Amino acid sequence: MAPATRTILIVNGHPDASSKGLCHALAEAYADGALKAGHKIDRIDVARLDLGFLHSQAEFETGKPPAAIAAAQERIRAADHLVIIFPLWLGDMPAVLKAFFEQTLRPGFAFTYRASGFPIKHLQGRSARIIVTMGMPAFIYRWYFWAHGLKNLERNILGFVGFAPVRDTIIGGVGTASRERMARHIEAIRALGRRAL
Repeated sequence: MAPATRTILIVNGHPDASSKGLCHALAEAYADGALKAGHKIDRIDVARLDLGFLHSQAEFETGKPPAAIAAAQERIRAADHLVIIFPLWLGDMPAVLKAFFEQTLRPGFAFTYRASGFPIKHLQGRSARIIVTMGMPAFIYRWYFWAHGLKNLERNILGFVGFAPVRDTIIGGVGTASRERMARHIEAIRALGRRAL
């Protein structure tokens, strides 16, 4: 059961900063539900950040994060719950969202290497919800394609640095869905926001 009041960081991973489409509507719905339930909300639109791409292991491990990334790290540290929303592109998250995670979840902030064994996780005590939109039906992505991009984010990225539990919501068939069906999806996300799940 979620605590009475949580600090929630919503990360909109849609790569189009001008988009007011489904990912934006889902972020709005989650935030609305959470705020009405008394939770605290912070938001990051990844497409609006000046973050750049990492080009070497040395840059990842010892480079100084850009100012926008350092600020995002503090916002992640302050959150109890992380909500990540993105459209599926080529079976995975868009490149700008992957770049965001590579930039923010660096050694020293998100984890610390050990001489032997698994790294020390620095972001334990936080939960996460991943919301993915896609054109294909959700069951095909989950059962035929094994949701590999989603599982990578859940286990190998968020789980690796300590987020648990990490839950997911897949919204498929968005290109052919009726307005009524999409309205039901949005209301379901609003309900998740109220419960901070």
